[in-house]
Amino acid sequence: MRRGLRTSIIATKSIDTRIEDHTRPFVKIVEVGPRDGLQNESKIIPTVTKAELIHRLANTGLSVVEATSFVSEHLVPQMGDARELMRMIKRNPNVSYPVLAPNIRGVKAAKSAGANEIAIFTGASDAFVKRNINMTIDRSIEIYTSVIQMAKQDGMRVRGYVSCIAGCPYSGKVDPSIVADVAERLLNIGCYEISLGDTIGIGRPHEILAVIQAVSQRIPLEKLAIHCHDTYGQALANIYASLEAGIRIVDSSVAGLGGCPFARGATGNVATEDVVYMLEGNGFRTGVDLDKLVDVGHWISSELGRSNESRAARALMAKRDA
Repeated sequence: MRRGLRTSIIATKSIDTRIEDHTRPFVKIVEVGPRDGLQNESKIIPTVTKAELIHRLANTGLSVVEATSFVSEHLVPQMGDARELMRMIKRNPNVSYPVLAPNIRGVKAAKSAGANEIAIFTGASDAFVKRNINMTIDRSIEIYTSVIQMAKQDGMRVRGYVSCIAGCPYSGKVDPSIVADVAERLLNIGCYEISLGDTIGIGRPHEILAVIQAVSQRIPLEKLAIHCHDTYGQALANIYASLEAGIRIVDSSVAGLGGCPFARGATGNVATEDVVYMLEGNGFRTGVDLDKLVDVGHWISSELGRSNESRAARALMAKRDA
């Protein structure tokens, strides 16, 4: 861990977020709402609504908006319109629109739909990987080797996800050394960036730090991202701890969209609004217009007929109405 970073972060708490950007360290936010956030919604969302969500998010200053998944329509019906959606998106040249494509068929479909970046996923628990993609970790790495090779031949970058970094709903605690091993293997087969996911949100700061310490001994910190779920209310604390460890890429979902089907009462992904509020108030820059982001979260929550899970967004909306 970088010992000087804690002092640096605390010292910048009073910094006005209007200070010139070059004076503050940058944290890249990977917005996963349109994909990870919507994939478990039971009611099929119109493609035009998904496209509008992506457009609105891209207009907030976000540089990465994960758009959709090229997976089995039978298994994930909410993502069955992936081809149509990708063709409908009016792309901002300053924004990347990665898609999940975990097999050869998915890569081919993503390429034909104009995707220039894909994501693949495995986990740090064989039990979890078997339940999700019906194979072992070793087998998933073997398959992804061919997937990445094809993607790169087509000029696409590949991001890797490692699920269950803090614990598995089927096998319990996960050893950080296993996370480090899986992450390193993904890097070695061609992933340019590895996202470490606390999939069921059970991790606490000291546990997340232990994982980052183990992984960073094998992978440069600049290639690592943190992906936190807020099941036990630990997401922001875990992200803050990750910042102290040197992480500068954070996955999040507007309005806290998404949920974990493996943990009862799970509140899903950490809300992008909460992450931006915390980062900007602690001396970091994100390039994101928080007011615009709050508007997007309010809009999509209304479209879905659900409450906005972002506390920062709710507070800011209430302040507007006061």
